[in-house]
Amino acid sequence: MARNILAALLLFVALVLQASVVNRLLFSWAPDLVLLTVAALATRRGAVPGAVIGFCGGLAYDLLPPSNHTLGQYALVLCALGYAAGRLGDRVPLLAVAVCGVVAPGMLAGLGALIGAPGVTWAVLATAWPRAAVCNLVAAPLVLWAVKVTHGGHRRRAGGGELVPSWRRGTA
Repeated sequence: MARNILAALLLFVALVLQASVVNRLLFSWAPDLVLLTVAALATRRGAVPGAVIGFCGGLAYDLLPPSNHTLGQYALVLCALGYAAGRLGDRVPLLAVAVCGVVAPGMLAGLGALIGAPGVTWAVLATAWPRAAVCNLVAAPLVLWAVKVTHGGHRRRAGGGELVPSWRRGTA
C-alpha cells in the first residue's frame, strides 16, 4: 500500500513539475518527466504494475489543463510503454527508460496522425521527434536515479518469475 501511494506521489510531483516548471521554462527543449517517471517506476515494479502506473499517469497527463489532444492518447501510449519498460527493466533499467524516452514521441505522433490530429505532419514529426528524444535521453539517468532513491528496494517478483504462483497450481 505504501509503495502505491509513493508511486502516485512521484507521478503527481512529475506532473506538477512538467506543467509548472519544465514546459514554461524550457519551451520546446523539454524532457517528458511524466513519461520518464512512468518508465522508471515500471522498471522497479514490473510489467503489469508498470502498465497500470502508465495508464494512470497518462490519464492524469491527458486531463492536465493545457491539453490540446484527444483524451486517452497519453494513457494508451504510457500504458504500453509502462508494460514494455516493466518487462525489459528487470535486466537493464537505464536502457528500458532510454528506449521508452526515444520511442514515446513517435508513438504519440503516430497515434495522433492515426486519429486525425490537425497539427501532425511529417515535417513536424521530423523536427520534433529528435528534439524530444534527445531531451528525454539527457534526463533519463537523473529521473531513474531519483525514482530509485525515493522508491528504494529491489524489484520483487511474485512467485519467482513464474506465471502462476505455486500455491495456485496444486501439488500432488
